[in-house]
Amino acid sequence: MAEEGIKAIFEPKSVLLVGASGVKERPGVISPALFTSIISNMSSSYKGKTHVLDLSGRLSGAIKSSKDVPKKQELAVLTPSPELALKHIRKLVDRGVKAIIIPAGGYKGEQLEELVRATVKRGVRVLGPNSAMGVLNTANGLYTTSERGLMPRRGKVALISQDGGLDAAMLDWACFHGIGLSKFASLGDKVDVDEVDLLNYLAQDGDTRAICIYVERIEDGRKFTDAIKEAVKRKPVCVLRGAGKGLERAEIFDAAIKQAGAIRARNIEELFDIATALALQPPMRGDRVAIMSNAEGPAMLAAGAIERKGLKLAMLSGEVKKAINSRYQSIDVTNPIDMTASAGAEHYEFVLERVLADPNVDGVMVVNVLRSRTIKPEDVEVVAKAARKSKEKPVVDVAVGGGDHVLVREVLRDKGIPTYDLPEKAARALKALYRYGQVLSKVKE
Repeated sequence: MAEEGIKAIFEPKSVLLVGASGVKERPGVISPALFTSIISNMSSSYKGKTHVLDLSGRLSGAIKSSKDVPKKQELAVLTPSPELALKHIRKLVDRGVKAIIIPAGGYKGEQLEELVRATVKRGVRVLGPNSAMGVLNTANGLYTTSERGLMPRRGKVALISQDGGLDAAMLDWACFHGIGLSKFASLGDKVDVDEVDLLNYLAQDGDTRAICIYVERIEDGRKFTDAIKEAVKRKPVCVLRGAGKGLERAEIFDAAIKQAGAIRARNIEELFDIATALALQPPMRGDRVAIMSNAEGPAMLAAGAIERKGLKLAMLSGEVKKAINSRYQSIDVTNPIDMTASAGAEHYEFVLERVLADPNVDGVMVVNVLRSRTIKPEDVEVVAKAARKSKEKPVVDVAVGGGDHVLVREVLRDKGIPTYDLPEKAARALKALYRYGQVLSKVKE
């Protein structure tokens, strides 16, 4: 029943939206705008059936009483005040609701106890209360967040968060930078559903290839690390931690999740940078990286970034060097590989294919400089084409410069190649791919 309830949170066939349009706003507890925003979001994106229950009886076309709610609504989203919600929640459970999301806050003491008795004790899973940003599922358009216009593009990264304010910031970041998400969940006060439940679900989710978690507090550390250990057997887990109550405790936490196989991120940007690479590219089984670039300066910066991350510059095999120089004598095949300013699409494709086939290479960083060079944004598509022929080694791309990065990112966005604006970010992504390769090697031992 627990697994069925968690599934109903993300994959319901029908959703009931419950609110009270006529109540006055109570800061920190209830806002009528929360109800209307969720109705708007769901009506614009959700592919399943939606019913609206307005306990104030004012919204046109809405159900006016809980006794008139159609039976077996798999998911209910409750936005009324705690007092009003608790008056109706048992009736909703009686109507066959399997899971409940409670974006509203303000539940205290006896109210929390009553909520648990009316739902969790009767086999209904609850996300929240105070799950301010609710959940997202980009596959079916489920969009129960309170903010409008924060539906990211569909992708392979799942995000779990414990903080309502940071939830919105991370969704905004994903939308602004074009990062594709599969699922998102705001945990809130965790009266029932917690990060372990969601880790277990997302580990099995076919739409998710990497899991991100922002945590501030963990009630059962052993249970959490055990869930990570199981999840990383299937897909990588990235963890961003809020400041703890002491350096010693933070160090213990970091050591525990590292031992479990999770990859630590230091900030939101890093979290998404490494998660995107982990979701799109295969793990890197060794630490030898080849760099190819059409500009010497950025290539040297890339080499420095690789070394600072504890990775190595690959020593290209004689056969690969000979194959490249037999066709393009002007290319310097010393790693970093200097493609020269005149390199175009055919140069990048030919060289990348040969480098990926080199047994001395475990991963590749491709650097593109557009300005004052021959290559055009659309030419970079050959990077994805060549990478598809080698499914066992990761490839990341660096488009140097602000505007150039945007142009290249648009070309590669749906081609499976993570794109960065600085070599340091790409090196960080490769280190995460190497780290996950090590985790998988230990799992198989």
